[in-house]
Amino acid sequence: MKAKKGFNIRQICGENILVAEGEENIDFSNIISMNETSAYLWNKLKDKDFTVDDMVNLLLEEYEVDRDTALNDCTALVGSWRQAGIIED
Repeated sequence: MKAKKGFNIRQICGENILVAEGEENIDFSNIISMNETSAYLWNKLKDKDFTVDDMVNLLLEEYEVDRDTALNDCTALVGSWRQAGIIED
């Protein structure tokens, strides 16, 4: 899967907000707030193809978390990102 082009994280009032930029995203009207971990993953993965396993490995490298927890969290996050329409297969 891959992050859709034109979505970037901006710090607004201390919050990580995903902002749609560019003409291809002109109809995107959602506001997506990301916590520190999801923003970390987004910034690491936004310009490349990735899998859930790639996400898990990034979490294992950066945070003290076990593989099962990371896998469950990343699977849920991918579902949220798909529902929001900010990633594509």
